[in-house]
Order: sequence, then C-alpha cells, then structure tokens
Amino acid sequence: MATFVGKPTPRTEDDRLLRGRGRFLDDLNLEDQARAYVVRSPHAHADVLGIDAAPARRCPGVLGIFTAAQLDRDGLGELPCLLPVDGRSGSRTTNPLAGPLARDRVRHVGEPVAFVVATSEVQARDAAELVAVEYRPRPAVGDVPSADGPHLVWAQTPDNHAFTWEDGDAQAVEHAFARAVHVVVLDVTNNRVVVHPMEPRGALASYEPSRKRHTLITTSQGAGFLQQILAEHVFRVSRESIRVVTPDVGGAFGAGLPLYPEQVLTMWAARELNRPVKWCNDRSQSFVSDTQGRDHATRVELALDVDGRFLALRVATSANMGAYLSTVGPAVPTLACKGMQSGVYRFDAIHVTVRGIFTNTVSVDAYRGAGNPETQHMLERVIDVAAKQVGIDRVELRRRNMVGAADIPFTTVLGHTYDSGDFPTNAMRALAAIDADGLPRRRAVARRRGYLRGIGIANHIKPASGAPFGPESAVLQVSKSGEITLHSGSQSTGQGHETAFAQMVAQGLSVAPTEIIVAQGDSHGPAEGHGTSASRSMVVGGTAVHEAIESLIECGQRLAAEHFEVSTQDIAFEDGRFRVMGTDLALGIRELAAAQEDEAALGGSGSYRPSGPTYPNGCHASEVEIDAETGGVSIVAYVAVDDYGTIVNPLLLAGQVHGGVVQGMGQALCEHARYEGDSGQPLAGSLMDYALPRAADIPAIAVEWTGSPCRTNPLGVKGGGESGCVGAPPAVINAIVDALSEFGVRHIDMPATPERVWRAMAVGTS
Repeated sequence: MATFVGKPTPRTEDDRLLRGRGRFLDDLNLEDQARAYVVRSPHAHADVLGIDAAPARRCPGVLGIFTAAQLDRDGLGELPCLLPVDGRSGSRTTNPLAGPLARDRVRHVGEPVAFVVATSEVQARDAAELVAVEYRPRPAVGDVPSADGPHLVWAQTPDNHAFTWEDGDAQAVEHAFARAVHVVVLDVTNNRVVVHPMEPRGALASYEPSRKRHTLITTSQGAGFLQQILAEHVFRVSRESIRVVTPDVGGAFGAGLPLYPEQVLTMWAARELNRPVKWCNDRSQSFVSDTQGRDHATRVELALDVDGRFLALRVATSANMGAYLSTVGPAVPTLACKGMQSGVYRFDAIHVTVRGIFTNTVSVDAYRGAGNPETQHMLERVIDVAAKQVGIDRVELRRRNMVGAADIPFTTVLGHTYDSGDFPTNAMRALAAIDADGLPRRRAVARRRGYLRGIGIANHIKPASGAPFGPESAVLQVSKSGEITLHSGSQSTGQGHETAFAQMVAQGLSVAPTEIIVAQGDSHGPAEGHGTSASRSMVVGGTAVHEAIESLIECGQRLAAEHFEVSTQDIAFEDGRFRVMGTDLALGIRELAAAQEDEAALGGSGSYRPSGPTYPNGCHASEVEIDAETGGVSIVAYVAVDDYGTIVNPLLLAGQVHGGVVQGMGQALCEHARYEGDSGQPLAGSLMDYALPRAADIPAIAVEWTGSPCRTNPLGVKGGGESGCVGAPPAVINAIVDALSEFGVRHIDMPATPERVWRAMAVGTS
C-alpha cells in the first residue's frame, strides 16, 4: 500500500492559486448586484445627534441609505458575544451588545453609522461622502491606563471593567511567597497588533423571497459557525433559512472568526432591495473595523526557593477588550489560556486575575495563538529576569524546574494533563542548533564591528483543538462515475486542507491524492462543523476524516458482500479493492460504486468531538545583532524545535511554523497598533505608518521535529497552526535583552524598535 501520510507533499491547491484560478470573495459577482460602502465615525466617542442622508440619496445610482432606525424597525438582533466570562465571586460580565449600525452614540473610530448601497462601488463611495452626521464629541478612553480615569465607555461600568476573572489558589500563592527566598516582579506589556491577512474582508449577499432564504458569501473561518450566529442571534430564523458560503480565503489568523456588522448589513440590504449586495473592505478601513489582537498589561510575580526552584506564580493582567465584547473576545485572556501560566514547568501554586477593560477602540478578539502568546511571553520573560536576579544561568534555571520526560503524563497545578512530550530534549536540541556554545566568539567579532550579539530561548506549550467549540464532521462519497469527494466541516483559510485531507483519504483508500476532491466552506453541505480556529483542523477535522474513511470501508464491505452474496465478515479491503477472502473475487472502489443503483450508495461519514486539548510544545531560539549606535535589531538566526505529534505533511507544517514565527517576529520588533490615550484616535491607519516585517527582515528559519504522538486522539496529532506565534516573541526579546546585558538592561517591552532599544542602552536598567 502506498504511503502518503507523513510525506512532504506540495499543496495541490497551489497550482490553481498561482495561475490566478482561485475564487476569492472579490472575484465573485452575481447578476444585477449592487455595491455598498460604510459611513464610519471619525470620533472615538461621541453622541450621534442626527443623520442627514437627503443629499446622498439624490446622487446618481443610489439605491438605499440605511441607518440604525431602519434596522430597529425590522427587529434585527445585536452582534452577540458568545463567550462572556464570569468572576469567581459570581460577578457577571458587563456585556453591552453592538448593533450593526450605531444608534445614539459611537464608541470607537470606524464604528459603522450608515450603509450606502448604489449600482457601483464608486457611486456608493461618492454618496457616502455626502451623508452628514452631526456628532457631539465626548471624552474618550484611548488605552488601558486611561481607563482608570474619570471617563466611561459605558455608563453601566463605572470602572470601565467588563469583567474580573480568576483562576488558581490565591491563599496557596500567599503562603508560597511568604516562604520564598527570592521574589521577582516584572511588568510586561503585550502590544496591540492589527491583524493583516492578505485578503481584506468582504461579503456578497442575496435573498430569495419565495423561499425566505438568505445566502451570504463571505470571508470567514467557519461558514457553519457564522450561519449559527446569524440565524440564532441576529435574524432569529431557522438555520436552514440562511446559507453561508466561504470560497478561497487569503488568510484570517483569528480575525475571520467573529461576526461583523457588514455581513449583517449586506444580508439585510439584499433583502430590503431584493437584489444582491456586495461589500469589500479596503486596507485602510480594516485598521478601524477588523478585530485586533493582544493588548495586555501584566504584572507577574515569581517566587523561588534558595535553590532556584519555582514555588508560585502570581499574575495580574489588564486586557483591553475595546469598545464592545466581540464574538469570543473575553475568552482570549481567560478561557483560551486557562491554566497555561505554568508552561512546561513545575509550580506549587498559581493565581491569575484578569480584568477585561473597556476602551474607545476597535474590539479585541482572537489573534493567532489567542491568549497563549501573551501567557508564554510573560512566563519566559520573568524566568530570564529571575535568572539574572538569583544568579543562576537561565538554561540551568529552566532545567531545574522543567517537567521531565519521565514525569509524563503530568498534571499541572492548574489541572492540565500533558499526555506526551519531552521538554528537556526540545531545549537541548534548540540550543545545539543555534550553536549557543559559539556565542562568545561571535559576540566578540560583532563587538569589533560596533554590534552587539545575544541569544534568546523560549519554551512554549499551548492547549490546542479542545473546547469550547463543538465537533467537526466529514462525509466521504464515491459516485457512480468514480469521483471521490470529501466534504469537510473544517475550512481552510490558506493552510492547505485540500492537500492534507486528500493525503489521508488517498492512503486510506489506496488511490492517488490528486484523485480526491475536497469540498468545504458551505453551511448547507453534508458535513457540519465549526471551521478553523484553535489549531483544531487536523486534530478534530482530521479525526473526522479518519472516521469517515473507516465508515466508507465498512459500507463498501457491506455492499461487496451483497454483490458477491457472501457474509460481510468474508470481505477484506486491501490495496483499494474489496476482496472475498480465500478467492480471486474482488472489486475496486470505483467498480463497486458503479455497480450500485444509488448514486451515493458508497460513502461514509465521521464526526469527532475532542474530550480535551492537545499540547503542541517546543523550544525556540534566536540570535540577534544590534547596531550599538542606532539600536537597530537584526535577527541573524532562528531555530524552532517543536513537538506536534504525528505529522501528516511536514512541508505544510513547516510553512505554518514559518508563518507563525514571522508574525511573532513582527510583534516583537515593529508592529504596534497605538491609540492616543486622551482621544482614542488610532495613530496607525495604514501600512504607511504601521510596520510589518518584510522578507529582508527574516532570517532562514530552521525547523526540527521531536514528535511524540498525542495519546488523546486516534491520529496522534497535535494542533500545529499557532505555536510559531507563541514561541517567537519571547525568543526574540530574550535575545535582545541578552545582547543588551552589558548596559544593565533588565527588560524591554515589545515592539523593540530601534528607538526603544537605543533609549534602553542610554538609560541602562529598564
């Protein structure tokens, strides 16, 4: 039998994408479609006193200008927050919901105020400029420090706190700190970032009055997930009344998960006008309308004994939620990283407090890693600071406190059970690959040239593929004509599902991967699912595919038994053929399908709901060089040694690691979505003033695997889509601080821009 799983197979979808045959949202058009444009608030906080759309309505081609008053008359629901969190004391999340259009007040720059529909995009844009909105500006809360002042985002939250959430044992932590010999305190800021998929968001909606059915074609991470929200919370109709289709997607990284106002507005306008309506975002508007990521301010305290053993960890985080709680926003600093503050280390006690803070900024929601990059960065930074403070080598300090391979399975103090892994081996291999022993020589050479050198290491681990989202399903069918089609509830946003899932089916059925058609991204398709998030596609969706393969083989055995008039137990499936054991009677898969009366007789289905997360882990190491005169940082070497369990396609997985690492490097060195504290005005509104890493900034990224198969799913896989983003920021920042050690620099926050590094050298201890 041919082996396809585990092979570094190039993506089959690349051929059509590189030839321009992809079908992205803006490639799609419907007959007689109109175009839409959004009128957005220029103020971070203001009362809306009136909207005069009369001049705009007189513009050529204008079909309709819609405001919140019209939506309210139709009884549309709000955009829900699906995962509010509650405090341990029983305190509830303050959860004021956002409407698709602002009513009497706007609460961030870019909030939609009116929706203009015309026969062309240019006409809609021109008319939007004539919509006159009268505002009365109010004081704004532009960032977390400003939230402690007198101004309120919401009247019902007198302290601007959306929620206060706790985890762990505060009393046990107090006792541990009381007996500690060393206490290390560090304030860490995890900078806000703008999510930058290559493809901006968009929506194309139509409505069938006779069937009372909406169809929404949109960029998303899960067609079925959006369908459920739209049906249950916004339009309040049956799920069958709304079809959501997602074509090819040019990246998402978490920002494709939430429901956005524009998706609702295109659907509603299409129904009102009885014609298709299309809306496409542009890059500048995405800065003030897409959910953003990170933005945590954390104080972390580490207690150690005389030998440098970790006793306890106390974490207090203020997480910026923006003006509204987005679809899963509150879960990011809480549930998504719950219990992961211990990383790969042993602790006796941990206590975590998270305050969700309202500000007059764009909402914050999931961004690649979703809470875990923030958690692991905080932990790996305080360990490096502790090593300096207590006088123990940072590698040795980690080794003394790391969970060993012999300790696996290991249950952490906060209740996670690591079922597999060898954390010390990850670290040793990363140090060897980065040539840590050779750093003194390279450092001396660099110093003679006027440069500083440093190495940073960071162990990482994250929960992947588990709750809170439900199962994924897969349906596998062989038609009478011989087509083999896999319908998947999981949905690619560029990861290569068409290739990896086809490899699995090909190996299971003994056919070529190129013979498999992978269908996804349709809420009305035969396979239901949440979609792509939390590194769940291969773990959850892949296991569903595995079960569908097994189900199809069982179906084939029954059909072959009927065909040959033997018992099912007499049928064996070998090398793509159903064979009567002990005879030369056999039928291939396609022959068996062709022999059936029913077109869909030969098929199988699978569904998988994870009982808990998997734990992808690893150690990343980076080496940086800093210009001692300017503070400019160059990453000269980077190594990722990771454990993702069983690997279906190492080539695709390496691509995922590379992409995540580059995004982590961007956050560490240059990305920062800054807002003016007293006005809430974004200080970066385009790629002219928001720095993304360029190809020239990125070194060759060496990737190694230490795969220990996961024991909690049949495939043995661990989610691999996000860990690059988890390991990179602390690895890079630790390297920078190491390079600056001769200046007495203790810590530097992200982004480590040349100015910030230069100032740290000038000031010294930071």
